[in-house]
Amino acid sequence: MYAVIVTGGKQYRVAQGEKLRVEKLDAAEGATVEFDQVLMVGEGDSAKIGAPLVAGGKVTARVTAQGRGDKIKIIKFRRRKHHMKQMGHRQSYTEVEITGITGA
Repeated sequence: MYAVIVTGGKQYRVAQGEKLRVEKLDAAEGATVEFDQVLMVGEGDSAKIGAPLVAGGKVTARVTAQGRGDKIKIIKFRRRKHHMKQMGHRQSYTEVEITGITGA
């Protein structure tokens, strides 16, 4: 069984037992979170598509880690103008493990 959920402005296709990194959630490690914005639930060849959300659809997950991603460097450079600006960014994430999918 799989589902398509929305969290952090992005869509993810998830299955039970799968681990994925989503945008930072306000939850402690070991806590249980529920994603109620389910766009689609499918099993095998059959799929239930919401308009826009599946009624009664819910995905539960357990928070396994909170962390920050790799640093990316941003460089703004103008040739022959003696101008260079550097910045770095590390995006925060929450790693979750999907524990259950229900789609009524």
